[in-house]
Amino acid sequence: MHFSSPKMVCETKIVADEHDAIPGTKKESIMWSSPPSSAALNPAEAKDVRKDAVFIREFERGDQEEVRRIFYEGIMERIPNTAFRGLRQQPKTQFLYALLTVMCFFMTKSVTLTCCAPLILMGARYYYSRKVIQSYLDCALHTDMADIEDYYMKPTGSCFWVAVLDGRVVGIVAAQGREDDNTVELRRMSVDSRYRGKGIAKALGRRVLEFAVRNNYAAVVLGTTAVKLAAHKLYESLGFRRTGQSEDYRLPGMSRSPLERLFFQIRYSRYRLQLREE
Repeated sequence: MHFSSPKMVCETKIVADEHDAIPGTKKESIMWSSPPSSAALNPAEAKDVRKDAVFIREFERGDQEEVRRIFYEGIMERIPNTAFRGLRQQPKTQFLYALLTVMCFFMTKSVTLTCCAPLILMGARYYYSRKVIQSYLDCALHTDMADIEDYYMKPTGSCFWVAVLDGRVVGIVAAQGREDDNTVELRRMSVDSRYRGKGIAKALGRRVLEFAVRNNYAAVVLGTTAVKLAAHKLYESLGFRRTGQSEDYRLPGMSRSPLERLFFQIRYSRYRLQLREE
């Protein structure tokens, strides 16, 4: 196994759905569509099935703009998810915010200010989530997502795919080989929000798994800061098992200032799918 890439890239959340699909191979495009309900289809039905077909193929230079758009929109979704949904995963932070609200009442004796305190805290969470995630996004768009061919298509043991529906790129995923431990990392998975619920994410995930098998990798690994349970269920349905979790993960662009630590927390989960024993 050979892999070389001299540049550092930023890690990312994986945005994914949880529906079935058909895997393919590295050097050929594949097509996936929902199975017909009957053995034979009339011409009109056949046309509808064709319209719903999703093709998974390797990245081409002309895809760059759409790929960056899908990646950008997927990352920007993390801002409200991290600020608000993510708080449910942080019981210590919930307790701290409740304590600050009570302290506000005892210090000001103002019911109005006390009622406003939770809104101020949520506003601060949104501000810092936006600040950190935009810094991370800027890092990613100036590293691997700035030159996908150089980072993923040229190095041996890595690849980047797009999902195409009706001639439009609607999903992306990357595989990055790691020679040190003979694993491949599933990265940059994202699906256009308008096309979710069609099994595209699962088809992309299986594409990476088959790529790993054909290139004799021992395992596929991934890391995610996804808040939505559906994403974690997707990885498990593909055969991944959670191997670790961190409550104090540091994204590129974080300053770790006291205020940032107070208003921005993110949970990082690591998954692994063992393909064969070393």
